[in-house]
Amino acid sequence: MSSRTRIAVIYGGRSSEHSISCISAGAIRRALDPERYEVVPIGISRDGGWYLQRTDPRELRIIDGVLPEVVPNDEPVTFHADPTKIDELIGSLDVVFPVLHGPYGEDGTIQGLFELAGIPYVGSGVLSSAVAMDKGYMKALFASAGLGVGPYAVITDHQWRTDEEGCRARIAALGFPLFVKPARAGSSQGITKVHSADELDAAISEAREHDPRLVIEAGIDGVREIECAVMVDADGVVRASRCAEIIVRPGHEFYDFAAKYLEDAADLVVPADISESVEAHMRELAVVAFDALGCEGLARVDFFLLPDGSVIVNEVNTMPGFTPISMFPRMWDVSGIGYERLVDSLVADALSRGTGLR
Repeated sequence: MSSRTRIAVIYGGRSSEHSISCISAGAIRRALDPERYEVVPIGISRDGGWYLQRTDPRELRIIDGVLPEVVPNDEPVTFHADPTKIDELIGSLDVVFPVLHGPYGEDGTIQGLFELAGIPYVGSGVLSSAVAMDKGYMKALFASAGLGVGPYAVITDHQWRTDEEGCRARIAALGFPLFVKPARAGSSQGITKVHSADELDAAISEAREHDPRLVIEAGIDGVREIECAVMVDADGVVRASRCAEIIVRPGHEFYDFAAKYLEDAADLVVPADISESVEAHMRELAVVAFDALGCEGLARVDFFLLPDGSVIVNEVNTMPGFTPISMFPRMWDVSGIGYERLVDSLVADALSRGTGLR
């Protein structure tokens, strides 16, 4: 009998972040020591089909500008919610690493499946995953925990359809420029910076392509984008990494999808060039934000550092990108925890935590 841990790495999915999930999963699969882990790679296609993936994980990267994706094959699998049933292709599992970003993967839905199946998994549980996925509810919890948040408005699909004039008035009250965002999307998908009222309709249409529920955020001049990684260590202690800064180069007004993944359009400064006292404060706030949402395992906390030195918490990402250039592993690397050790620690945390009420 093998003493290796059987771990399913699940990736792809139905969200607009499908390809980024594939890239993250490729790096994680390569980092799992084959002497310690028996990896069961499962890809979810864009239409929701589940398939065993026997391809080389090195193929899960951007090649000549082409993003990877899960292609349906002749090895479909069924992940049973019933813990007494096991798919013959994937067999029994010790733990799951759901490297899924966005809806149907990072929003509590698949976490609920793992809970029903009784299989431990890396990352936050159902409630915290769902809350962190919705920027509106997330900001409300931040405010209730005493964390600073910028001016914003939530526009639901019902509100937009039944009271468009009222929605426009609430948006206009934030002033321009502002950012129109899908409430439940990531990787800057569907986000537009709006400079004036005549740009608003196109921005709203773009965001609603990703999510009928929107978050509108007031633009704030002169902010610096600072990030901090959080994880639970082997002793169950929530730890925060060194901070990093994203500096977007001319040509991109904010850290959009192209700047993140397709173009060399941003400088990622790790660690951030900020004072020790400011960094210490942000690391403390990162843990507060993590706890405010009830997160588990890992998260990346994104801040805005204002010119007057005050700090706004922008959002928490419960399954941050794990690509080779992603900020989460880079911040832990400069904090003394390399990629393979980071993955090992997250898997160990999932196994020790188990499933069920906790």
